[in-house]
Amino acid sequence: MSDTKTDNCQAPTAEETLQSLEEGPRLFNGSQSRALAGSLTLVTSACGGSDGPTANSALSGGPVDSITNAEAARFLLRTSFAASTGAIDQLKRSGYEPWLDSQMDQPSSQSARQFFSARGYDIIDQNRYYNDDRIADYMIWSQLLSGENSIRKRCALALSEFFVVSINGLAVEWISHAIGEYWDLLNRNAFGSFRELIEEITLNPAMGVFLNTRGNQKADLASGRVPDENYGREIMQLMSIGLFELNQDGTLKLENGKPIETYKNADVTGIAKVFTGYEFDFTGISTTAIPEGYRLAEPDYVRNPMTSDVSRWRWKPGNLTGDAFHSREEKTFLGLSIPAGTNAVDTLAMALNHLVAHPNVGPFFGRQMIQRLVTSNPSPAYVKRVAAVFDNNGKGVRGDLRAVFKAIFLDEEALSSRGLEDPTFGKLREPMLRFAQLGRTFGIRSVSGNWALGDFSNPSWGLGQAPLRAPSVFNFFRPSYFRAGSQTAEQGLLAPEFQIVNETSVAGYVNFMHSAVQAEFWPFEDIDLDFSNEMDLAANSSKLLEHLDLLLTANQLTDQIRSTIVSALDDQPISETSNQNQRLTKVRTAVLLVMASTDYLIQR
Repeated sequence: MSDTKTDNCQAPTAEETLQSLEEGPRLFNGSQSRALAGSLTLVTSACGGSDGPTANSALSGGPVDSITNAEAARFLLRTSFAASTGAIDQLKRSGYEPWLDSQMDQPSSQSARQFFSARGYDIIDQNRYYNDDRIADYMIWSQLLSGENSIRKRCALALSEFFVVSINGLAVEWISHAIGEYWDLLNRNAFGSFRELIEEITLNPAMGVFLNTRGNQKADLASGRVPDENYGREIMQLMSIGLFELNQDGTLKLENGKPIETYKNADVTGIAKVFTGYEFDFTGISTTAIPEGYRLAEPDYVRNPMTSDVSRWRWKPGNLTGDAFHSREEKTFLGLSIPAGTNAVDTLAMALNHLVAHPNVGPFFGRQMIQRLVTSNPSPAYVKRVAAVFDNNGKGVRGDLRAVFKAIFLDEEALSSRGLEDPTFGKLREPMLRFAQLGRTFGIRSVSGNWALGDFSNPSWGLGQAPLRAPSVFNFFRPSYFRAGSQTAEQGLLAPEFQIVNETSVAGYVNFMHSAVQAEFWPFEDIDLDFSNEMDLAANSSKLLEHLDLLLTANQLTDQIRSTIVSALDDQPISETSNQNQRLTKVRTAVLLVMASTDYLIQR
């Protein structure tokens, strides 16, 4: 693993991971514990109303009139970024699965490529957009805060935390355009084939730069060069099969009481040869002279899939043709032998086919998607049901992502109201999702149209997290994280998102949201929020809170929290003589108090 990619999070060896499993929560030991403890014990009671629909009624659309407002909002907040009264009504009329199908059927709206082009960011001029990573932040915030296809974008964001590429340290010109293409391919493939997605990820220029497949060459005895193992290791450890063999329900397979490693170092060495001989594809790309003293290529070369064909490279080395830098040696890994002499294209196809066919992929991938979207510790039964859909979508197709995401969202464990009373169910809302929810709930708009919102990774004044800016290939937090010595650890539970929570980030989040709700000062001068619907409720603290409780938490505020917030709001009485600014101040206070409460921060 390259040092530049692991400054904050070194890859654990199999031995280290095994030790953590033995010393802490048993991630794969078959326990029925499913989510957070410790901090989640603050929310051991919650309002939930009547029991939710069963899995069967949800999958068929169910008796539509059985879906309550709170249940509809809960589903919306999980599958997308926000809930609105209109979306709640639409979902109740349609039923869960029909509504989900209709949303998934919608094509992608404005792409990152279109965003950059519409604002002139593709132009080579004195603005030097080719060296500007800020416009990548503008692009991704515009995607998360506005536009259609929020279901697709929500799933794409979850995928971005599995197939990680980060803006941070991405050493390439047109850095924003490179990460933009990575985001676009996640959106294109979010409801497609896992096999096609992992191939596009492998050939994506941003990933090629991030994990060193771009420019990776075959072994050379004279110089002692060997193929870079970075991507070969990570595509196995993080993007497909994981470190240990799994049962279908995500629990560890054991041999003599010990977990079984999925791969050895020889497998890493073998698969590394697969990812040799790739470079940027400059087919049809023109160049422009720039003040730095060289000719800069137009941005499409960081969008084109990488190629092993040297005739399509910018610099043609000598008289070489074909895939001259690809290893033609025999490649053996994970029980597969690719014959010597096999070309780069066929080698890649054989390797990826073999990886995706591995029985670990369904439970390994499915469990992490459940963690990102529903609950931090899904039961083994939940994982098994999702893994079964990954293996076969009902029509003999493996890796159908649309079917997998539907299985996650529509599972009985996700939909049942039992999770509302269970202190071991749920997840901490990621900070970037909280901000996205604020914007979409209250009609955010960009004054300039550029969505000039930046990198909010700083925990002291920002969110402590920013989309597409993970600190390493291991994401913002690890799926198996628990805080040593916590109640979470004592109860054998996991809390991945709590890895980025500390005293600084807690205070920083409240300060950030205070500024965001006001939307008047740096760094929010470019946005406006629309509280017009809430202004009409400002005179009645209880009705205002009831409205916000539904939209922001799906009616999950406890009586204690409600009472505390109403008491605070009543200290700002509104009368017929109150002006608009006084009403707006009260609304902003209400929104901030809800979004800072523990009942909001834990999503169930």
